[in-house]
Amino acid sequence: MSATQDTGIDTAEIKRVLSQHKAQIKFCLAVCAHCSMCAHSCFLYETRGQDPIYMPSHKMINSIGYLWKKRGKVTPRELRGIGDIVWKRCVLCMRCYCPLGVDIPFMIGLARRICREQGVYREYDRP
Repeated sequence: MSATQDTGIDTAEIKRVLSQHKAQIKFCLAVCAHCSMCAHSCFLYETRGQDPIYMPSHKMINSIGYLWKKRGKVTPRELRGIGDIVWKRCVLCMRCYCPLGVDIPFMIGLARRICREQGVYREYDRP
């Protein structure tokens, strides 16, 4: 494990996971047109006053998209923020629908995997 001493985050491992899924991530981020057509497929968006933070595209862009943009070099605080997005704003019900073919559930699941591997869990998952 090559975790940095000052943050405890293994940026090399995050980069490895991101690079394994490079083609899918790049496709999703390039194709997402921010059209909000996915929003109405999310029951959290619908039941929480149609707050944009619950739109599937918003969750994807601000989780895996942020990790991609930062090349995995995130602070513990940033990673906890991503964890809040992927666990508190998404139940991963797989209902997300993108007419352009973006696999939003896979991307959110990937962000969850990275969070778990770095010790960022849902409150009730903590060891």
